Amino acid sequence: MIPLRDNIPTRRAPVVTYALIAANVIVYFFWQRGGLSWGNPTGHHFQCQLQDFGAIPYEFAHPGTQVVFDRSCGVPTASTWITPFTAMFMHGGLLHIGGNMLFLWIFGNNIEDTMGRVKYVVFYVIGGLCAFGLQFVADTGSTVPTLGASGAIAAVLGGYLLLYPRARVVTLIFIVFFFTILELPALLVLGFWFVMQAYSAAISYPSGSGGGVAYFAHVGGFVFGLLAVKAFAGRRKPGPAGGLWRR
Repeated sequence: MIPLRDNIPTRRAPVVTYALIAANVIVYFFWQRGGLSWGNPTGHHFQCQLQDFGAIPYEFAHPGTQVVFDRSCGVPTASTWITPFTAMFMHGGLLHIGGNMLFLWIFGNNIEDTMGRVKYVVFYVIGGLCAFGLQFVADTGSTVPTLGASGAIAAVLGGYLLLYPRARVVTLIFIVFFFTILELPALLVLGFWFVMQAYSAAISYPSGSGGGVAYFAHVGGFVFGLLAVKAFAGRRKPGPAGGLWRR
């Protein structure tokens, strides 16, 4: 299922969501130099940025140790402790960043509208850190860099599910070689998404990264969103389609 849009209007321009999307795109194309590869860019500069600024669980389990998987890049110069922040804006190809930014575009604006801009930024960043935290706990010995905005966006999805369970989401559904477009409840779309992430994490334990996807990070971000969104959203009143407006 691929969401295309929802039916919850916002009261003001979601400038933070726009800025986050722009930051991710700029980092991918101009800082990582990911280019037009659909997945796993192989350029030398991209690989060196990945080695320097990707979040690697092994380095956190062994402080002072830095993983080197491309010796031509030299020893990583970035501090291990900033990599969960830098990795949050890095991606591994056009499909990776495209999918993440689509979900952020559809669901992030409503969370920003509900929380306010400052709280939304804090919520997004903490969600991303919690996502990496669970991925780290699941496999502390992993030397594979973790990167992508999906953990932070999963927190947005968890928050959206709790605040707008009856919202309607226009969704593209593929059935073998055919597809159709249906308007489905957010509870079904996001609930199905989370169940698939949790199932994939369970069957790929301990790495939780089957097929190169950090499933435990998705689970960690989503659960944080569910648990924390009310603390960040503050007082609200009912909005359209069973949603919630911020007072």
